[in-house]
Amino acid sequence: MMMRRDRLLLAVTLTAIFTADLYFVLLPKLRQRQPGPGNGACLCPSSRGTNFTLAGYSGLTIPWFSNITSIDLQGKGVGATDDPTDWGSKLGRLFAHPLYNIQTPELGLEERLMQSEELMEYYRRKVSRWERHMKLYSEAAAALNMTMLEHQVTFDPEASWLKFHLGINRYALYARDDPAITRLLQDMQATTVISADYTQDEKALKGACDCTQVVKPSGHHLKLALKMQNFGKAMFKPMRQQRDQETPGDVFYFVDFQRHNAEIAAFHLDRILDFRRVPPVVGRLVNVTGEILLTTHNEDLRSVFFTSPAANNTCFFAKCLYVCKTEYAVCGSPDLLEGSMSAYLPGLSIAPRISLPNPWKRSYTFTGREEWEVNPFYCDTIKRLYPYNSGNRLLNIIDMAIFDFLIGNMDRHHYEIFTKFGDEGFLLHFDNAKGFGKHSHDEMSILAPLSQCCIIKRSTLLRLQLLSQDHYRLSDVMRESLGGDALQPVLAEPHLQALDRRLQRVLKTVHRCVRRLGEAQVITTDFVDTSVMPESVKPVAMPNKEK
Repeated sequence: MMMRRDRLLLAVTLTAIFTADLYFVLLPKLRQRQPGPGNGACLCPSSRGTNFTLAGYSGLTIPWFSNITSIDLQGKGVGATDDPTDWGSKLGRLFAHPLYNIQTPELGLEERLMQSEELMEYYRRKVSRWERHMKLYSEAAAALNMTMLEHQVTFDPEASWLKFHLGINRYALYARDDPAITRLLQDMQATTVISADYTQDEKALKGACDCTQVVKPSGHHLKLALKMQNFGKAMFKPMRQQRDQETPGDVFYFVDFQRHNAEIAAFHLDRILDFRRVPPVVGRLVNVTGEILLTTHNEDLRSVFFTSPAANNTCFFAKCLYVCKTEYAVCGSPDLLEGSMSAYLPGLSIAPRISLPNPWKRSYTFTGREEWEVNPFYCDTIKRLYPYNSGNRLLNIIDMAIFDFLIGNMDRHHYEIFTKFGDEGFLLHFDNAKGFGKHSHDEMSILAPLSQCCIIKRSTLLRLQLLSQDHYRLSDVMRESLGGDALQPVLAEPHLQALDRRLQRVLKTVHRCVRRLGEAQVITTDFVDTSVMPESVKPVAMPNKEK
């Protein structure tokens, strides 16, 4: 009798434990995996605002917001399945998503930066002038018995760089599916270089450099303007730092090296975020003797070349007081040197731009601090000032801050816009070479525009949320995108992992703003739903004012 009672008690106890385990452990997990209203198993949280946490980052949750869009963020494109083994290219899946297929408004004359006839006439004059100068230079070089390479310039109206210039419009530097960008990257990576020179800002600094200045004027670093045989032009930034090197913690941002791989990675990230505000950039191995020394017509540039005594490598350095020493030189191995090639924008005489100070610029001294660093209500003042008191300018500043935070760039002291597009034009995300310096540190102060103003574009937020999902994880699509560059691996793996971590921090910042102010005040609609597509996969159409 006693034994039966013990067995009954044991059975009751086990039943109670199983019931509790089922209710408190198994059922919540099953609810998370329960199919949602869309196709297949939905990884999205429910509309009640449940947080979704990425594996490996249990301390940071990804906030989601209710009722902010009718778009299925889990939409995987035609022929996709829920089986991870069938996902294929995450990058292809990302660009097939409705958020990356927004219809741009019909472009009129005022929405395009330049017209074809105007651009062709401008460059035909430049080619004619170039040919006259080369004829005179060749005669002078022959008289002085100088060695120089001569290349025939071919002006092709169908050249990729011309197509790139013609594609610039009010909304972005290039269209999402523009085949000219792929050709331009290939051309910058392989087309013959016919001329090398200092960039215009370095020429402007000649003789005006001052070693006593802590801040290098105009962000001056070793960079060259390379002209290619099809008359395209690219800015070359040579490799200064190894992939696995981190910027030491005691090095100030304004004296940090410029990294060629950061320029390449920034272009890919900008495209993945669908900003399209960074000019195309590609990696290239350059022969410093054959493609720089023997093609330059600048005697100052020729004079800074030397051969290293130990390894017999060809080296050169910048012609400025604070870096005119051989210890600041870059060297080939023995002649080949890797670097980034950034496509030039149309000349200022035909497509004027204006450079404006970033309201959240930093103090370029060792001890000074700007007002935004000590005043948490700084954005209230900015919101009352032109041009941040209306239109998209402040929202574009916040886009730029998010972009800079993801790459770790603290050096955004100015930004540029095309004057033709006025206040509603997008911001150019120029000069990103100081990014990707510290993968182990997230500089939260870069997000000050977002955390202080507490506003963000709906389109930006939706894409950030999309990139936080397993199907489109930011580090994975970046790794895949960078895999097509000739200098792969462009980024060390810790930098890729840092992107996922920082993305969560951006979303958490937005979540805090929403919790404090509400969605309506924080999330700004910058597009409207279209009625052309079915509701379940409805894309969004941009209005007349965007990015």
